[in-house]
Amino acid sequence: MGVRGSMKPEKKPYDKKTPEARALAEEIRHGTFMREGTMVAFPTCFPGASVPIAADESHITALATDAAGSIYGGTSGRLTHLFVAMFHGVTGLVFDLGTVAGANHCTAVCCGFKKFVACVNGPGGGRLISRELEPLPSDLIQEWGFSRRPFEDLGEVAPGELIVHAVADQSRRVVTGITTGHLFTLDIESGSLKTVGEVPGRGRVALGSAGTVLGLDDNSALWRYTSATGSLERNAVALPKEGSWGRGAMHCARDEGTGTLYVADSDGRLFSFKEGEGFRGPLGKTPLRPVGPMAVTLDGRLFGTCGAGISHLFVYHPVRGEVRDLGVAVSVIERRRYGYVFGDAVVGRDGEIIFGEDDDLGHLWLYFPRVDAP
Repeated sequence: MGVRGSMKPEKKPYDKKTPEARALAEEIRHGTFMREGTMVAFPTCFPGASVPIAADESHITALATDAAGSIYGGTSGRLTHLFVAMFHGVTGLVFDLGTVAGANHCTAVCCGFKKFVACVNGPGGGRLISRELEPLPSDLIQEWGFSRRPFEDLGEVAPGELIVHAVADQSRRVVTGITTGHLFTLDIESGSLKTVGEVPGRGRVALGSAGTVLGLDDNSALWRYTSATGSLERNAVALPKEGSWGRGAMHCARDEGTGTLYVADSDGRLFSFKEGEGFRGPLGKTPLRPVGPMAVTLDGRLFGTCGAGISHLFVYHPVRGEVRDLGVAVSVIERRRYGYVFGDAVVGRDGEIIFGEDDDLGHLWLYFPRVDAP
């Protein structure tokens, strides 16, 4: 439809003069959108019944799954929202549980059996927030209801320090995380918080294959915390000499079936690690760098994002020993949407990968990988 009189056309997000538009045009010209599998961009609401989280408050930067398959997450931006998402049976919604006072960044969400814990940051530092899990309804066809119960503020971890990342152990009872200077643990049910010791506080932490938690230390090494004994070993595991560990944050993903931990260096090289066996690799290299969120689906394939600005998806196939570029994320179900930047990734109940979009009006992106022929 044309523009009348002195009215100026609304500036489009893909104006040819913007760097984003030029990059998008290049992607279209080279045909590098999703090459296999299907992606669905799901808004942060119950479509047709509620409105999405505000655009500048909806950067999804933390995700976790509970034992029932529900997805919990947190946003960053002008305000931090915590939410629950359900995609099984007759559900299909994202429910905004509310905002966290004084917070503008969520770095991690961890699920126990009865509660979840969110790590949030604000001008005053990092705090831990807790709430009971939301029961999974049987269906949302006729009558449904959710409650916005108040959050429990568990307080600061270390005065003035930001929380960098945290993970729940396999028992779903203990959260282990890092601030910018310390390692801490939290009992999810009781809320009991303990400071273990000092660590550099950079990068993400990850579960090892023997009940340990690992994180970036000084001198191109990993520190190791063993919850069973409460011991923290500094510079416990040397990182591979073939890797580049001096720039950016190390992204990890754990294969829940084998306990294998996949680690990406700052140049996009992939390595695997198991306690007692050490590192293997490089297994391959991603098409772009830096590497972003990764997750391992039920058949052992590793999926993740790579590249700055407009990222690509990639897959590592451990049996074939190959890394493939899957192209730029695009959803064509109901509404067309392109995915540029992602803040976290988890595996859903049925093996789908859920990516949290770290962008204005962020969506949850459900990726259904192609099933390879036997």
